[in-house]
Amino acid sequence: QVQLVESGGGLVQPGGSLRLSCAASGSIFSLSAMGWSRQTPGKERELVASITTSGSTNYADSVKGRFTISRDNAKNTVYLQMNSLKPEDTAVYYCNLGHIRVSGYYANYWGQGTQVTVSA
Repeated sequence: QVQLVESGGGLVQPGGSLRLSCAASGSIFSLSAMGWSRQTPGKERELVASITTSGSTNYADSVKGRFTISRDNAKNTVYLQMNSLKPEDTAVYYCNLGHIRVSGYYANYWGQGTQVTVSA
């Protein structure tokens, strides 16, 4: 059974930075692609970043150049560094573990989410 536990969310001013962490249990972390998604009320969940087992990354256009996803296989942890945060980045952020399909990254397991609020 895979468990994903996010941490690092909170309140930050526009232009500020936050780093989210996600610790994964289980032995499949190093064999799996990882991602971060976010959701705001009334909107569909959006995949913002993903990283393959070899470290290749992909980002939503809305966060390119501002967010960086990384992973530490020795610690079974994936990170999301968020810089130059905007109010529209406010959302619940979910860590996920999945795999790569022809159509792109697909999440199989989800964390419980952590709230990020960007406000003055």
